[in-house]
Amino acid sequence: MSVYLHEEDLPAGVLGDGPVAIDTETMGLITPRDRLCLVQISDGGGDEHLVRFAPGSNYAAPNLRGILADPARLKLFHFGRFDIAALHHYLGVLTAPVYCTKIASRLVRTYTDRHGLKELVRDLIGQEISKQQQSSDWGGLVLSEAQKDYAASDVRYLHRLRTELDIRLAREGRTALAQACFDFLPHRALLDLAGWPEVDIFAHA
Repeated sequence: MSVYLHEEDLPAGVLGDGPVAIDTETMGLITPRDRLCLVQISDGGGDEHLVRFAPGSNYAAPNLRGILADPARLKLFHFGRFDIAALHHYLGVLTAPVYCTKIASRLVRTYTDRHGLKELVRDLIGQEISKQQQSSDWGGLVLSEAQKDYAASDVRYLHRLRTELDIRLAREGRTALAQACFDFLPHRALLDLAGWPEVDIFAHA
């Protein structure tokens, strides 16, 4: 298992076929203001790849964009709503098809209100991950080893989580409902970017 850091794009041919796990690190939580600094990606084979973007980047990244836009490749996220919006805003790609482990968790782990990645990995896989670097400066010239390991851990377990969550979704008869949510997720991200981040447009009032 290795973590690879790349600048401005993912090298061609480093990922196998099939679903990929994706996460992002930004300078903050307001997408148009807080630039995209890092994209993490893994094919589930044991290695994680980190793509770093410098201040002033044009986010060309043709190889990464190709993967994000590939309709035949499923993209796995945890709280994909944020990442999909960031990827669309900066790379100009509306990522699909997608799977979100947080949505799946909310649909089947109704016995808890703890749906963070740390809790999900502990509950379903029995591993502990550190979130200590979550609020660190991702725009610095050098990423520390702790930052790189934290970023990699955000995609390291998503394939295994999907497998476990799919079993529970099927058991509870909620697979189709989950898929409908996943299909809508890119559109929810577009609503966020268009000015409806905190508004439930389906609500009566």
